Amino acid sequence: MADGERPIISFLTDFGTDGAVATCKGVMLSICRDAQIIDVAHSIRKYAIRDGAFLLRFALPYIPVGTHVGIVDPGVGTTRRPIGIRTARGDVLIGPDNGLFPSVADALGGAIEARELTNRALWLPETTSTFHGRDIFAPVAAHLAAGDAQFEAVGAPLPLDELVRINEPEAIARPGEIVTAVTYVDSFGNVKLAGTAADLFAVVGDDPGQLEVGMGERTLQLPWATTFADVAVGDPFLFDDEDGRLCLACNEADASTVLGLAPDDPVVIRRAA
Repeated sequence: MADGERPIISFLTDFGTDGAVATCKGVMLSICRDAQIIDVAHSIRKYAIRDGAFLLRFALPYIPVGTHVGIVDPGVGTTRRPIGIRTARGDVLIGPDNGLFPSVADALGGAIEARELTNRALWLPETTSTFHGRDIFAPVAAHLAAGDAQFEAVGAPLPLDELVRINEPEAIARPGEIVTAVTYVDSFGNVKLAGTAADLFAVVGDDPGQLEVGMGERTLQLPWATTFADVAVGDPFLFDDEDGRLCLACNEADASTVLGLAPDDPVVIRRAA
């Protein structure tokens, strides 16, 4: 961090708006008063670790290098480890070792060092088994952001290959079709799928036109479009989002509701006959 720049702490949770977020931010600011705290999201589906990882991968490459706290932690208080990961870009990720961070570190140049948060001097003086966000993650992140502690001080090193990873759906190309699945549903109801437009084009050609989309026992013919306004209001279509991922959407409507899709639901796409 250059002289005169305020430290960055980004913050993502599934806490919602019941006061837990404000509590954690209060802890951060009591330790690092100059911190710029960027709220990535606090409306993650409860316990949906993969959703948290998706949004961190989406947002963090566009946030300045800093300390990033991610808390989607259904195993709080169990034997799951509180960890920090240092990335090649220079960021530090702070949160639970439950699969939330490895793919996020990959998006920031890769993990180069991981440590278990065992240094209690960086925690709050009194801790609980149910609120590690307040008691461990927020203070450790704030001490790092303030420069009161170097990353090596947070605790014992961990082999990178011991970090928990979660399985994510993958797109599978087969003759004439691509087999994919829902990976995330955003706040508009747009349905993110595994795989990219390039994966689809390799199967159906560069000008898809109409596509046959199988969703469980249902099959619909949907157009490939480049903007929402290419179809009538309420109509569903396929497109690639700002990062090239395959998506299903409706113009000015919630595609997840219209199409009855939820995370992990299978989807098969082929060129319409």
